[in-house]
Amino acid sequence: MARIAGVNIPTNKRVTISLRYIYGIGPAKAQEICNRLSIPDDRRVNQLSDDEVLRIRELVDREYRVEGDLRREVAMNIKRLMDLGCYRGLRHRRGLPVRGQRTHTNARTRKGKAVPIAGKKKVTK
Repeated sequence: MARIAGVNIPTNKRVTISLRYIYGIGPAKAQEICNRLSIPDDRRVNQLSDDEVLRIRELVDREYRVEGDLRREVAMNIKRLMDLGCYRGLRHRRGLPVRGQRTHTNARTRKGKAVPIAGKKKVTK
């Protein structure tokens, strides 16, 4: 297994797909990395030489913010919003949708499992 930015990337997949396992690298950045290092699209990770893996590792460490640093930055941005007490920060603090989605129905991903309220009448339409 090739280890890049602290992540074991799968060996039997194409390089552009395997690089996406690193937090902070998506389809566009993975393709950009392969193009900059002139690695063909059909090349698989287990076909890479040690030199190519080293070049990928150095490029990712030097040019991109990934994994721990990126996670820390995102967490700090959210914490800053919460400390400011702005609307987005309050929504984060309460665990509600931040970007204007409706919460009367839906929003179960952010709100969690529905909890029944004792004695509440069902509204019929």
